[in-house]
Amino acid sequence: MDFTSSFRDPKIVANLIQKIKKTITRPWVIMEICGGQTHAIMHYGLDQLLPPEIELVHGPGCPVCVTSLELVDKALAIAAHPDVIFTSYGDMLRVPGSKDDLFNLRARGASIQVVYSPLDAVQIAQANPDRQVVFFAIGFETTAPANLAALAQARALNLDNFTLLVSHVCVPPAMHAILGSPNNRVQGFLAAGHVCAVMGFWEYHPIAELYKIPITVTGFEPVDLLNGILLTLQALEKGEAAVQNAYPRVVTEHGNIHAQQLISTYFEPCDRNWRGIGMIPMSGWALRPEFSRFDAEKRFKVEHIQTHESEICISGQILQGIKKPNQCPAFGTICTPQNPLGATMVSSEGACAAYYRYARK
Repeated sequence: MDFTSSFRDPKIVANLIQKIKKTITRPWVIMEICGGQTHAIMHYGLDQLLPPEIELVHGPGCPVCVTSLELVDKALAIAAHPDVIFTSYGDMLRVPGSKDDLFNLRARGASIQVVYSPLDAVQIAQANPDRQVVFFAIGFETTAPANLAALAQARALNLDNFTLLVSHVCVPPAMHAILGSPNNRVQGFLAAGHVCAVMGFWEYHPIAELYKIPITVTGFEPVDLLNGILLTLQALEKGEAAVQNAYPRVVTEHGNIHAQQLISTYFEPCDRNWRGIGMIPMSGWALRPEFSRFDAEKRFKVEHIQTHESEICISGQILQGIKKPNQCPAFGTICTPQNPLGATMVSSEGACAAYYRYARK
């Protein structure tokens, strides 16, 4: 049975579009936080079905896109060690560092392996006790429990050759950074359903109240997204700053308590650089000091590496909803998926990659 068919039903989609058209009375700017939502919107052409008064802008919810340049350079420095097996998800291999990327480094002989789960990296460490195995632990709240489950397994197996290069970031501080910016254009948010499946949406109530902005948790299918847009629009038109859950089949207000307990056991909040955006205070997670032996930055002494962003790439403005990918002079010319200037063109969830793939030129 295809359980997604009802969430892609053309009749339901058409009905929601008509409700949206009847509801809107003035222009509104709504940001979808997640890059997966951006690609779904482009893939199904939802942006072209919506009335022109609704402008969708694309948020910083792509973990590959916001992984800082300095962390990519640290990954490159670690992966270059001859005794290291560096493991990562595939889309990180093409993300450009200051002068190189992991894909080119692997082509020159570095031992870099693509994995589909952090538990794969633990198995590689078990099979190679004479090598140091590092897993590039990127992501938002969504991937943190799985990455920490791998660390817990490595601890249980007493593996001394397994470490994490941690690049975790959190959604609520990024929302504060966007809404508190003098250049902010966002008037409503579509929150990422998978993040809220882990963390719930209790953290969003203070944000909605502080900035007087509606936030709607939604999923990734056409009906999910349009229903989320409709609820956000209804709140905007009424002047309500509400947090609503349009993804109740997956998300509860308090989320996955066991996953949150795992996170709080191993991680503590830290300041984090976001690629193209800069430092957002207390927006990331780092391993607690008692687990420092699993910290690849400390084991390989790469904490000192610092970098400078490209002056050509405007990914930071794109991730904050200030500009669209096709407003970048480099888009589709000197910046393509084959020769990317920034991570937003590389990632499978990147806004620039979505505009390029679905010809929003």
